[in-house]
Amino acid sequence: MDINTKKLKKNAFRVTKERGLAAARVRVPGGRMDAKLLCDIQNIADTYGNGTVHLTIRQGFEIPGIPYEKMDEVNKLLQPIIEGTNVNQKEPGTGYESSGTRNIMACVGNTICPFANYDTTEFARKIEKVIFPNDLHVKIALTGCSNDCCKVRMHDFGIIGMTVPQFDPNRCVSCGACEKTCRKKSVGAIEMKNFHPDRNHEKCLGCGECVLVCPNYAWTRSDKKYYKLTLLGRTGKKNPRLGQDWIKWIDEESIIKIICNTYDYIKEYIDPNAPGGKEHIGYIVDRTGFKEFEKWALKDVQLPEIAEVTSPMYWDGIKY
Repeated sequence: MDINTKKLKKNAFRVTKERGLAAARVRVPGGRMDAKLLCDIQNIADTYGNGTVHLTIRQGFEIPGIPYEKMDEVNKLLQPIIEGTNVNQKEPGTGYESSGTRNIMACVGNTICPFANYDTTEFARKIEKVIFPNDLHVKIALTGCSNDCCKVRMHDFGIIGMTVPQFDPNRCVSCGACEKTCRKKSVGAIEMKNFHPDRNHEKCLGCGECVLVCPNYAWTRSDKKYYKLTLLGRTGKKNPRLGQDWIKWIDEESIIKIICNTYDYIKEYIDPNAPGGKEHIGYIVDRTGFKEFEKWALKDVQLPEIAEVTSPMYWDGIKY
């Protein structure tokens, strides 16, 4: 069958090793979906695929074994899944309109995990709404706390949940549990002075361990949500590296604005001869210099007063 593979890939189908067969990719922003949608995925796999489903490391699905000539029919069956996962779409029934920005990953967040400082899925869906569909190669991951269960430092943008612990001295019983826990499980940002805990804000990770361990609720999480934003981690065969911490105590609105600004930066500087028309952000920043990226990324961004920005930024790792 004569097939336009470029169009196939843009429609979020993967060309497979089996001639004439593709794999349908299913986005699940934030990694959470209604269980009833699994029945729709099973129906596609059984009716048009080979009866199997691959769970991707980016928390999505791939349904292999779909004949090229059946892709239009599969796109129609994907519609309830697209609507159920709140993915943007201009023309219903046409499947996914882009395969560029990868599925936004997230840990389970504070609706399930006691360590998480915010609802990671909710924030992931907010980001999804402003960046998808898009053909640029961008990877974003969110984690609810500094435990980083989602390995966000291996992504272009890593978002780590933080809280500013609020202390009520009237509830403190001077047990020292917060100091001991912070020293053993975190970074030792709490020190007992005159039988009361003293928190070092500059050292604090905002992990919330003190909140979890306090027996009398002297420590509580802040009403305002804060995050740590890490930049430009990547895998791959060429110069893999971990992302570095860029902005500490940043808010949601600033993160979304920075991500949108970065898309404009990529469009301006992407290598037009890049394979497949895609180029990792990190390679572009390596070429233009971090200061140029920072200028674009922070355009019209109003950071909270508490925010701490690391500049200039440096990355180490394997270099070929």
